[in-house]
Amino acid sequence: MKNLFFIALVGALLASCGNYDTTAQGISSGELKIGVDESYSLMMQSEIPVYQQIYDKAKIKPTYSTEEEIIRLLLADSIQAAIINRPLSQAELDFFASKQRLPESVKIATDAIALIIHQDNQDSVLTLDQAKQVLGGQITNWNQINPSNKNGDIRIIFDHNGSCNARYVQENFLNGGAMPANFFAMDSTAAVINYVHDNPGAIGIISVSWITDPEDKVTKAFRDKIDVVGILNNTLTDHPERVRYPFQAYVFDKSYPFTRDVYAIRTGLKGTVGTGFISFLNGEKGQLIIHKMGMVAATSPTRVIRIKD
Repeated sequence: MKNLFFIALVGALLASCGNYDTTAQGISSGELKIGVDESYSLMMQSEIPVYQQIYDKAKIKPTYSTEEEIIRLLLADSIQAAIINRPLSQAELDFFASKQRLPESVKIATDAIALIIHQDNQDSVLTLDQAKQVLGGQITNWNQINPSNKNGDIRIIFDHNGSCNARYVQENFLNGGAMPANFFAMDSTAAVINYVHDNPGAIGIISVSWITDPEDKVTKAFRDKIDVVGILNNTLTDHPERVRYPFQAYVFDKSYPFTRDVYAIRTGLKGTVGTGFISFLNGEKGQLIIHKMGMVAATSPTRVIRIKD
């Protein structure tokens, strides 16, 4: 009798495993609310459909906003994941620890800021020192770079107050201080590109991912509107006379100076869709999408070649 009861119990357990509810929360099923800095919206608009095609019981619901707003939503638990270009701060980690949460941050790419100008601007190459002085507010007129340049005052245009681009400039060129009077925020990356296209004196600050995918129609249309500033980086020991642009090879070896890392952050429970999606972003398919877009994948794609004797 005892043996029969044991067999029946094991059978019930096996049956319950076989009838696992595929609509429940798991790494490949359920819903994930994720915040994405607008700089990486094109990247996520490529990544999310591929993930959902592979895992058709998973639903990714993105919110595209500023880095500042995304962090606020994370702390409020309104979203459970984020794509931004910094890891969580110690204060933010301590906050989640107080809630008995163990966030996960994974580097998925290396990005760069691109400086974009009007196509008629003759000064499309700056020295590193000139670029730093422009972004630091010391150079405010094109004639300070080239006396024959008649484009007048330099207007620095970026996407949003509170964006990753705004923070990058403040931390790296303004010592954390306020934006100078010639810096102006728009409401999107597209608005930055269009403004630069219409204003010969402007310099736009955008993520390189918006202009480096040669197969994307949106990227190509934007790239046709503007020129990208090259940088003469005299701090380099290898060919300092060579102009560096924010292209994949120069971002990879960091000879283009204005690079930064991109992180996928999960604050929700481990073993849910957040875990699965971050694993996908850092896996072969997710990394290939990043590579194709002209950013530098955190895990460089490899090719296996069979050599015959």
